[in-house]
Amino acid sequence: MLTCDFDRLELTHGDRILDMGCGGGRHAFAAMKRGARVVALDYSEGELKDVRATVAAMDQAGELEPDLSFGTINGDALKLPFADGSFDAVVCSEVLEHIWDFRGAIKELVRVLRPGGRMAVTVPTRWPERVCWALDPDYHNSLGGHVRIFRQHELEQELENSGLWLRGSHHAHALHSPYWWIRCAGGVNEPDKPIARKYHDFLSWQIIKNPRWLASVDRLLNPVLGKSLVVYTQKVTP
Repeated sequence: MLTCDFDRLELTHGDRILDMGCGGGRHAFAAMKRGARVVALDYSEGELKDVRATVAAMDQAGELEPDLSFGTINGDALKLPFADGSFDAVVCSEVLEHIWDFRGAIKELVRVLRPGGRMAVTVPTRWPERVCWALDPDYHNSLGGHVRIFRQHELEQELENSGLWLRGSHHAHALHSPYWWIRCAGGVNEPDKPIARKYHDFLSWQIIKNPRWLASVDRLLNPVLGKSLVVYTQKVTP
């Protein structure tokens, strides 16, 4: 289940895209299926190992174009190992809320994006996130947890100040917000409690089956309940 809409990102066949903070690689995999040349970067080598294994399985199953360019890099968001203007598109999904120097990370992302290139940034939506913080301090105090909550207009202002034009926004994953509230109410580090486990099973079913009626419910609730805020931008052309 993607957070970013690649059509709104205007990702096309052959584009070189950076998935910064790729995690499990869901955006990287989807970009590869569209014929993009993907670089997946993450701070966790364990995550990248799983990403490489999944890409190998996709290739073996014939889901990817032959000789499609793909690479993984274990790197730091504040020191991206790429030349200026290396990418046609950038995805930074659910990353900035983990980084103290988020402005430095945005600066680096803009640097490696070519003039006219597009970038999608996603962060947790403010009010669902505030509920999580209130229910369980471990949600944001634990190692690797969230260190800030973004207001939409503040994030957009930071992106504009970094040399990007705003190209629209939306919210995503409305049905995920109640799951995290349930998790936090019962202790975010105790995911195996019965209610949390049952809701997780429901979300897994949604991702796998994605029935039309449930997708419609999710879209209807997203403006109010969406767990993620997605902002689309374009680098200013000199």
